[in-house]
Amino acid sequence: MSIQHRDSDQASDRVILITGGAGYIGSHTALLLLEAGYKVYIIDSLDNAVEDAIEKVAVLSEKNRHNLFFYKVDLRNREHVKKIFSSVKFDAVIHFAGLKAVGESVSKPLLYYGNNLVGTLNLLNLMDEYGCKKLVFSSSATVYGQPTFVPCTEESPLSPTNPYGRTKLFIEEMARDVQKSDPEWTVMLLRYFNPVGAHPSGVIGEDPKGIPNNLMPLIQRVALGQLPELSVLGNDYPTRDGTGVRDYIHVMDLAKGHVAALEKLFTDATGCSVYNLGTGKGTSVLEIVAAFEKASGKRIPLKFVDRRPGDSSEVYASTKKAERELHWRAQYDINDMCRDQWNWASKNPWGYRAPELQSQSIEKN
Repeated sequence: MSIQHRDSDQASDRVILITGGAGYIGSHTALLLLEAGYKVYIIDSLDNAVEDAIEKVAVLSEKNRHNLFFYKVDLRNREHVKKIFSSVKFDAVIHFAGLKAVGESVSKPLLYYGNNLVGTLNLLNLMDEYGCKKLVFSSSATVYGQPTFVPCTEESPLSPTNPYGRTKLFIEEMARDVQKSDPEWTVMLLRYFNPVGAHPSGVIGEDPKGIPNNLMPLIQRVALGQLPELSVLGNDYPTRDGTGVRDYIHVMDLAKGHVAALEKLFTDATGCSVYNLGTGKGTSVLEIVAAFEKASGKRIPLKFVDRRPGDSSEVYASTKKAERELHWRAQYDINDMCRDQWNWASKNPWGYRAPELQSQSIEKN
């Protein structure tokens, strides 16, 4: 199912602010908006991203690159953000900005509450002050915590198990309260599952700083020879092969979901709505490893270790509501995700920028 964008003449009247637009999902969403004819303003602190990503988006957007604008700004600096709102009239905001490493949030909770919540509070205040009352918030399936049943629906109990997930839930509640207080606001809360893959060109993709927290970047590093093996956290789960099952979604499908939500804001959206963005299918660790080996032609050595405390055996989404109301459905399967992830990785083995001191060698393709 393809997204029906408004034609470029109509979309060119719309000015969209993307917070955290230099990041993984934000950069892919920015590209789709530019291709649809929107004017896109990105603000990003670059604490966990690089400006190179925005430059690559400009290259990919070609004739629409003149509609892309970037400010290096931290949302916690209210006065700096206010200068942007005072100079540009935004029609809507897509809010990605925030720290997102689960493990780090456990060891540094105050950093996460300070960054994610204070930044969002400043953003909502300025949106209200300058009359921009359309918001798409990039939430997360972490708000479901350890679900007691699958698939997760939008009505499933919310019980995040770490500070990162709690910041996502708190921001959802902030947005709900703002909308209840002023019916002029319309809000889309998008709970995405496990984004993987990259733009089919291999020009933009995921570039995590430090040691990756997610499975796919770790598999990628093993395939590149940057890690000797993949540690599989548990092989005794009550699943089809004993390894954990998750809902992996291609980043391009996820970006299209954000654009679909934005389109609904400009058409018939009311109130505050929440949608799951996933494939509706679970893939095990061993299944994703096999798909990546097929895509890359590389062997991924495995080491089975103990389960990670608190991990659920199986988590995947119900996407019926998004299909029905956003007219959106994920198109890519796990083989497509691994193909595009490897295309990005093989072209950019160290991400957007190679390390100055490269102490590790990458095996030759």
